Amino acid sequence: MPRRRLFLALLPAAALAACGFELRKAPNFAFTSLFVGAPNSPVGNELKRYLSSIGSVRVVNDAAQINTAQVILDVLQEQREKIVSGINSAGQVTEFQLRLRFRFKLRTPQAKELIPDTEILLQRDISFNESAVLSKEAEENLLYRDMQGDLVQQLMRRLAAVKEL
Repeated sequence: MPRRRLFLALLPAAALAACGFELRKAPNFAFTSLFVGAPNSPVGNELKRYLSSIGSVRVVNDAAQINTAQVILDVLQEQREKIVSGINSAGQVTEFQLRLRFRFKLRTPQAKELIPDTEILLQRDISFNESAVLSKEAEENLLYRDMQGDLVQQLMRRLAAVKEL
């Protein structure tokens, strides 16, 4: 009986291994140092933290040492938008659409363009209730933070897609 239990316990792991399932790994980059040209950007700061945590890429923070970086990420635009997307019959707002717009390009210090001017647009819908303004504001901040994390993950995949400098 113990062998049978062991077999049944290992069966799901074997099935996952057979289907090609693999946990997400840190991406491999074609560069070892990066300068992020975004002085007060929340996305830029989160990207720097993420890159520092994986350790395979050195983040150059000092603008005076920009030429020591192999690649430069220029943040062209980072914009948060809040747009009314629903109103009731009395003309009161019932729903908003939150957007996070991020434009960037990746280049070498010699101005060779690796990723051209690219825009990433993320959006989330949020309902609105006048009687719960404070909680909806907290939910809005949480959604923006979630979009910011998603944007950093998309940015990491795009940076990992660069194969040669």
